[in-house]
Amino acid sequence: MGEGPRFRHLDDEKWQEVRAQQHGDRRVSVREKWLEFTPRCLSLYARWDPGMIVHAHGHKSDHLVFVLAGEMTCGDVLCTKGMHVWLEKGESFGPFVAGPEGVELFEVMMGDPRSWPADPEGFDALLEERGVRMLPNPPIDMPDWIEDTRSKHA
Repeated sequence: MGEGPRFRHLDDEKWQEVRAQQHGDRRVSVREKWLEFTPRCLSLYARWDPGMIVHAHGHKSDHLVFVLAGEMTCGDVLCTKGMHVWLEKGESFGPFVAGPEGVELFEVMMGDPRSWPADPEGFDALLEERGVRMLPNPPIDMPDWIEDTRSKHA
């Protein structure tokens, strides 16, 4: 049996900047607050700056994305407040582009949350087309039991 319910409040969690880009003279990023991070589950609250671009990718687990505020595109689909996106392990989605006000998300990954790139060449072309430069991945505080395998496209 488990420990019973675990309670965490968003205000008590620290922000982790997980991805960064240069858009002209503006630095944009994805920031996350990890609410639950165990080998079985990662749940998080995320904020993406306006225009942030995330590559098409998949995860090593089932993945739920729920739009809380703002908007983003996922491939050709406009995802606005209230949109629920489900991705099964082994499938891919994206690329993602945050809307003019950015986007706020609630996400859950049921298992290993690490991602893999689905279309690196297409992502490079999209970045070039929009004049965006990837910045080095910011350091993050991963739990000891999992390796940070992020790369430019992961």
